[in-house]
Amino acid sequence: MTLAIQHSGAVLHITLNRPEVRNAMSLRMVADLRAALASAEAEGLVRVIVLRGAGGHFCAGADLKDMAMGRMQAMQGEHRAGEGSPAMDAVAQANSQFGELCVAFAQTPLALVAVLEGSVMGGGFGLACVADVALACDTAVFRLPETALGLVPAQIAPFLVERLGYSQAKRLAVTGGRVAAADALAVGLVHAVHASDQIDAALAAVVSDILTCAPAALAATKALMAKARLTAPADLVQEAARVFSRAAQGAEGAEGTAAFLQKRKPSWAGP
Repeated sequence: MTLAIQHSGAVLHITLNRPEVRNAMSLRMVADLRAALASAEAEGLVRVIVLRGAGGHFCAGADLKDMAMGRMQAMQGEHRAGEGSPAMDAVAQANSQFGELCVAFAQTPLALVAVLEGSVMGGGFGLACVADVALACDTAVFRLPETALGLVPAQIAPFLVERLGYSQAKRLAVTGGRVAAADALAVGLVHAVHASDQIDAALAAVVSDILTCAPAALAATKALMAKARLTAPADLVQEAARVFSRAAQGAEGAEGTAAFLQKRKPSWAGP
């Protein structure tokens, strides 16, 4: 299995589990991640996904051996493969699968927390950028090695720009950027940096805070904020008002207001 999955109440822990290759992402891992996310969204019990890597590393990017094997298999299916051939299309298809993975995690209505340790490279860098909360261990080193390998950080580029802004994203991409944890915090790539022996306690505190939020309200807020990135405030007023009205008149709004007036925790926050 490319993943280790553990349920803890409303929290789903997904661990990239290929430590022998620093959790480099194979096509199988991409498919497994998509399946794990889809299952979590469908079952209706999960409220927080925690994404991390086994063996002291988050993810060393794409598995280049896996990529090369896929291209070779596609080429063997042709008499002679040239430019624009199905072999080239197979590479594009594999790359697009990772892009769809990033989009799925970026758009999930569930809260997504990434715990970033050791190598955070390429595609792993992209997954870090889509997390709602990114917690880095002080051992984390972020790299964009694609251009140094003659490749392009194609699918993660939009998420880099979204998280870092155009200037910083471009700087890192054209320098094959190597960023230590403290610098990642300074440019807004991660939200906090913790020592190795404190990262689990920090994660527990963040998860606890998330679980105090109403799940449907959290999902609606994420969706509205995603739209607000690309929409002028004046053009969002009416839609935002409708979103607020649905929340205020819904079950969570009623429970949250009652809990506040009665000086108790709302039902979704536990005992």
